[in-house]
Amino acid sequence: MKKLLALVFVCLSLLSCVRQEKPPSKAIFEEKYDKANNFFDVNRYDSAFYYYNKVVSSSPDSLLVGKSLFNMAITQSVQGDYFGSDESAVKSLNYFDQTHTSYLAAVYNTIAVNKTHLKDYRGAKTWYKKSIAITSNDKDSLMFQNNLAVVHFRLKEYDAAKQIFKQLLENDTVKNSANLLAKAIDNFTYTKWLENPTYKAAPGLLQALLIRKKGNDLWGQNASFSHLAEYYSKNNPDSALLYAGQMYAIANQLNSADNRLEALQKLIKLSPAEKAKQYFEIYQRLGDSVQTAHHAAKNQFAIIRYETEKHQAENLKLQQDNTEKTYQLVIVLISTFLLLIAGVFWYKKRKQKLALEAQHAIKESQLKTSKRVHDVVANGLYRVMTEIENQEYFNKEQMLDRIEDLYEKSRDISYEKQEPTAAHFHEKISELLTSFATESTKMLIAGNTPELWDRVNADIQYEVTHILQELLVNMKKHSGASNVGLRFEQQLNHIYIYYTDNGIGMVEGTQRNNGLRNTGNRIDTIKGAITFDTKVEKGLKIQISFPLS
Repeated sequence: MKKLLALVFVCLSLLSCVRQEKPPSKAIFEEKYDKANNFFDVNRYDSAFYYYNKVVSSSPDSLLVGKSLFNMAITQSVQGDYFGSDESAVKSLNYFDQTHTSYLAAVYNTIAVNKTHLKDYRGAKTWYKKSIAITSNDKDSLMFQNNLAVVHFRLKEYDAAKQIFKQLLENDTVKNSANLLAKAIDNFTYTKWLENPTYKAAPGLLQALLIRKKGNDLWGQNASFSHLAEYYSKNNPDSALLYAGQMYAIANQLNSADNRLEALQKLIKLSPAEKAKQYFEIYQRLGDSVQTAHHAAKNQFAIIRYETEKHQAENLKLQQDNTEKTYQLVIVLISTFLLLIAGVFWYKKRKQKLALEAQHAIKESQLKTSKRVHDVVANGLYRVMTEIENQEYFNKEQMLDRIEDLYEKSRDISYEKQEPTAAHFHEKISELLTSFATESTKMLIAGNTPELWDRVNADIQYEVTHILQELLVNMKKHSGASNVGLRFEQQLNHIYIYYTDNGIGMVEGTQRNNGLRNTGNRIDTIKGAITFDTKVEKGLKIQISFPLS
């Protein structure tokens, strides 16, 4: 009985503390919101996101919550987390009504921008139209119309794009705004040139550049230099190279990684071979760092949200409202105390489970991303560098296309996007194998016929491509082989691949690196088998087999 009374006394004390605790005032959350804005203004996006999320998790002011979610969406978009940004933007719509037209228009525009970055231009067009229909701000409406027109010309809907740009150039507000006027002139001229490559676009493009230089509009100058470099690339490559270099300088000044990558692509295409190689090395390093930064930002935003939700759950436990009458107080308090004990145990177990699930999800994501970067980007770049190194003369246009293809694949890695299979797979295999042939390494291929691959489905073809690529990269890096042979044959319902080289071979029991482990995993995926013959006197023999389906 004494223990029971003690428990009741403790509960009464706790209840007294809870009743005396006042909920945080709106002013506290407004301070957090202002603090988040200050961090955003100085590009400290993780700190800005943290304080916006604090407002979202606890503020009683629904409008402030909506504004914070919207700013979280912008923060994520700036950091390259376009899917996460869409999620935050859509959530913010629940906190705005039809009187908040400026916020609704801005949210619609943000979603449209995300879809533009993801190359979903038709989706972007829908959301830009929503933002234009609802906005009551003339300047915002004009900017949204410009963005819509840009989406039109990316979809090659040139008439629709020109119609909008023409209306913008006739608008008095545009005429009195250097920024809007230069944007409209530049995009209108660029659209007409895209539609008709013989159109003399230089006067319009240079007029827009002059306006932007007078207004010290660096972002606008970046766009102008990009368009001028494209315009002059075929007929006046020296001028194109000059403008590409100016674009690269402005992109560095703006600290814009995406624009630096675009400028480097142009410089690689337009520069002499030796200089192009230097730009390619810069492009490679920058591309890797951009991908790393985007993945780090996405993980950081996820962790911030998880921690905030965890603390919010803890706070909710402390905000229980007990308004029972006095004669029921003892029974209610004892029941509450017992429930609290059960809740603590439940919460601890759930907390541990959530933490383990979060760690597992992050680790799995990291492993998948690492594997895709190794297979798609690292080996692809190594193959390109091998060809540049061993070819005295190479087709820069063709090499640039392959570099751009690798760049697009690296951007799509986090979306689990699988490259399409070539229509003539035996040609793709032949191209892959011969790309590793050099003056010092001869490549012999037998049995790679169209009929061999007729019954092999696209998924297996995809895995076989990366298995062979991994073997050849390891050969190039480690074996020192001068002769490499690959023979393909079909026996019943299985494909057999026989690999031989006269290199240094592999000592029995050698620890396999990440690439060979990935190769083993891929072979398991297609229900195949791999055998390493390490007992040959010199070189290496490998046999790979897998069923047709």
